[in-house]
Amino acid sequence: MDGVGGKGTGIGSGIGTDIGIGDGKALGGFLRARRGRVAPERAGLKGGGRRRVRGLRREELAQLAGISVDYYVRLEQGRATQPSAEVLDALARALGLDTAERRYLDTLATGRPEPAPRVRVGPVLSRALEAMAPLPAFVTDHRLDVVAWNDLGAELMGGLADPARRDRNNARFLFRDPAARDLHPEWEERAAEAVGQLRVAAARYPDDTELAALIGGLAADSVDFRRIWDSGEVVMCAAGRKRLRHPAAGLLDLDFETLHVPAAPGESGLVMHVFSAPPGSREAAALERLATALV
Repeated sequence: MDGVGGKGTGIGSGIGTDIGIGDGKALGGFLRARRGRVAPERAGLKGGGRRRVRGLRREELAQLAGISVDYYVRLEQGRATQPSAEVLDALARALGLDTAERRYLDTLATGRPEPAPRVRVGPVLSRALEAMAPLPAFVTDHRLDVVAWNDLGAELMGGLADPARRDRNNARFLFRDPAARDLHPEWEERAAEAVGQLRVAAARYPDDTELAALIGGLAADSVDFRRIWDSGEVVMCAAGRKRLRHPAAGLLDLDFETLHVPAAPGESGLVMHVFSAPPGSREAAALERLATALV
């Protein structure tokens, strides 16, 4: 996982060797990245002085997790596989992992890849998008391809209905199209979310050649993508507020929810992203004007 797209990663030929699962390298890379972000003081250890590594030393993390240094070193080097649930719990506590990161740790450690999923947008989902027309909404798959949308969602997100206007893959749009930084004033946060979601998908579907090509291409031509990937970012879709800029509606602070659509056997689960604003707010009025202009 460390240094994706750089020397010795082999990312262009597939996911399994460095960012997938199965040989321990991904688990070791994730542990190194997370270890590097934990300040010794936060873990109750003495900081200061001249430290050769950023974050915790290997022996410090092993001590906090209650495991031997030798075993932890073997985990980082990919020589110890399938650690017990107790060891994973201890490492998660010592590293301060959140829920998404803890699930990702489990995925890496269990070494049970899933087949590359198919994507199907059924009629019910299509009708649901149209029925919520007053609210901007769009649907993505595990590769961050936008596979469905309503009119307001397409317009708000930079013109999804017109492939000549913007790439329909959110990751490629973010890292390759300068317009993404206009649409997303909080670009760094949106970019970290995209990379974190791709990392989770790569671990879950290591044999997905389209996903491998997407990640490999972004790693090859985007310094920002490589920088964020090397941080070990892990993100799962959630809810909150996002800031968007539309050329006609202006700067908008919108609430958002991500709704996970259950998949049939052999099909990909999809994620519906829905935006809204409190009634009577400036943002609600702006969305209403934008929707009226689309009619």
